[in-house]
Amino acid sequence: MRNAFASEITELAKKNERIVLLSADIGNRLFDPYKELFPNRFINCGIAEANMTGMAAGMALTGLIPFTYTITPFNTYRCLEQIRVDLCYQNLPVTIVGVGSGLSYASLGATHHSCEDISVLRSLPNMTIICPSDAIEVRCALRACVTYDKPAYIRLGKKNEPLVHNDEPHFEIGKGIIIRPGEKICLLATGTILPAASKIADFLKQNRINAQLVSLHTIKPLDDILLTTITNEFPLIITIEEHSLIGGLGSAISEWISDYSETEVRLCRFGTPDKFLKESGNQENARNMARINWESIGNRILNEWNRIN
Repeated sequence: MRNAFASEITELAKKNERIVLLSADIGNRLFDPYKELFPNRFINCGIAEANMTGMAAGMALTGLIPFTYTITPFNTYRCLEQIRVDLCYQNLPVTIVGVGSGLSYASLGATHHSCEDISVLRSLPNMTIICPSDAIEVRCALRACVTYDKPAYIRLGKKNEPLVHNDEPHFEIGKGIIIRPGEKICLLATGTILPAASKIADFLKQNRINAQLVSLHTIKPLDDILLTTITNEFPLIITIEEHSLIGGLGSAISEWISDYSETEVRLCRFGTPDKFLKESGNQENARNMARINWESIGNRILNEWNRIN
């Protein structure tokens, strides 16, 4: 994902001289092609994420299109006040890019995990939250944000994420993408856990359940039209995310159902528990410990379906 980001923003900067990339002392070799072409439009802000956010706000006020980039917890939690006051309060077109979201940096411990970032930023007025599922959606999200006139947050994985899409889909901020149609159960997944959700759909099909799979890449704003259709057609809705069960995709969908749905529907949410993960291991180990690996989720969904039927 980070390679796709670096490649795409370089291509976009060739076409739009207003694009500026700010980095908090990370990705220097990754951005060598960008810096070679646009040395005056790349700023290494050092380990000073709050300052970087303030700089981006000032640039946006002059008509530039700034992107800030660094490891997710440092580009969100560390500079939350600046995001709230400098970006969201003034409703400025700055895109925050967090790399290594969720449990991507599992081996570096809880300081580098980001399982609360969606929850924190979702509560801010004017903020848009986009969680691409693969490198193709990353490129689509970047293109959309260049012409977007509000603050946005793009939540990236790190590297070697499998592709979900064979071809580039129609991508629009606030509109979900149906990966595969189905019936009875609808799987709503966001971000880098979508490949696991695809395996869950395969597992359910082996058990004679043709589940629908949706990439809900935009968590704020939600796709009202798609959710209305889903809640009318599916008796069981599943949310899957590499984020806390508190405040993320599952919370957003439960709030939407409570406020807008006129039908009775069963919602099951799968995400990380409300605790810090202190054990060491890679991302796969962390997902296993958090019980958000595809096998665990698939069996729990199947048990739930059998229970309500």
